[in-house]
Amino acid sequence: MVPMSTPSLGSLVTVAALERPDLLAPSVVAALTGWPHAHEVGVVEIDPAVADTAAMNAAYGLPDDTGANCVLVAGRRDGEERIAACVVRADTRADVNTTVKRLLDVRKASFLPMERAVAESAMEHGGITPVGLPEGWRLLVDSRVADIDVAVIGSGVRRSKLLLPGRLVASLPGAESVEGLARPAG
Repeated sequence: MVPMSTPSLGSLVTVAALERPDLLAPSVVAALTGWPHAHEVGVVEIDPAVADTAAMNAAYGLPDDTGANCVLVAGRRDGEERIAACVVRADTRADVNTTVKRLLDVRKASFLPMERAVAESAMEHGGITPVGLPEGWRLLVDSRVADIDVAVIGSGVRRSKLLLPGRLVASLPGAESVEGLARPAG
């Protein structure tokens, strides 16, 4: 049975996230355990072949404005690498070349290569999430993510997604809400 506070979306069968740790990366389980808002986080099992946002939306009939994507970006300054996870609405794109570069205070910011993102986040490609990221990484959240009633984000694995109120994404430990972190897709 789904607790009253666990979000749902359309026909997706949602359960409280911590009731299905098998559908979460270990770091996600650890991050949710003890988080005061964990009871508001649901998890839904999906076909891993449709884990990418556009494919998932098409397969499950979800509108584009429910998803929030987490991308990993890095840059260097004075020999020090600076990494940030950027969470933006799925109908936008992270402004890596201007906003993220300025926030990281680097000359050039670029997406982490997939193999490195997977290895260093300890999460699967198609499932990277802002929940349970490594310490020392900044968590930048576009302020418009808070406007999503029920946000669909990664769970750390490809075979499931987390559902939670968008307002909670910006309240994750260490999260920084940023105006203009993203620009329209296209």
